[in-house]
Amino acid sequence: MARVVVLDYGSGNLRSAERALQRVGADVEVTSDHRAAMEADGLVVPGVGAFAACMRGLLAAGGDKIIDHRLAGDRPVLGICVGMQVLFDRGVEHGVPTDGCGQWPGVVERIEADVLPHMGWNTVTAPENTTLFAGLDADTRFYFVHSFGVRKWEMPESGSALPAPLVTWAEHGEPFVAAVENGALSATQFHPEKSGEAGAVLLRNWLGSL
Repeated sequence: MARVVVLDYGSGNLRSAERALQRVGADVEVTSDHRAAMEADGLVVPGVGAFAACMRGLLAAGGDKIIDHRLAGDRPVLGICVGMQVLFDRGVEHGVPTDGCGQWPGVVERIEADVLPHMGWNTVTAPENTTLFAGLDADTRFYFVHSFGVRKWEMPESGSALPAPLVTWAEHGEPFVAAVENGALSATQFHPEKSGEAGAVLLRNWLGSL
């Protein structure tokens, strides 16, 4: 049974994530303990609310260092919602920029749409060779709650020996990044823990990759 830590840094649907992971067969602990987070087979970084507030909590808990150290050892990390957003270079809310973890180039900013927040069920467009979305139909819907997102993918497509990240897109007013798979680092803008059976399949796929 895979051991998974849901990182407690003061933000996120911790218990919802814990229950969803337990339902798909993980041995789950919700904690801010660095050793437990480093030793787990997988680390989940949830997040809800404002980018800046989540980054303050993550930095205060040393979560940025935990993510860095795990990825340096090729140990899997899964970001969810704002837990995905903080993996990028920076977020801009109300004109105020905040540095993120810098794992991926890119800016989290307000989505251009007539209705915000983007709240409810939506389809996604996943790339070939995806692990997270394996076995899911193209019309599968996931549950989103957000007003900000990554509107442009800025990762270079060439010049690296590493495989290019697999980027999944969704649309609400305009296209935005719905998920990324990049070696040991994966993330979703939507909430798999609130996405019913579709979310369970995705989490089971992630567990199977640990």
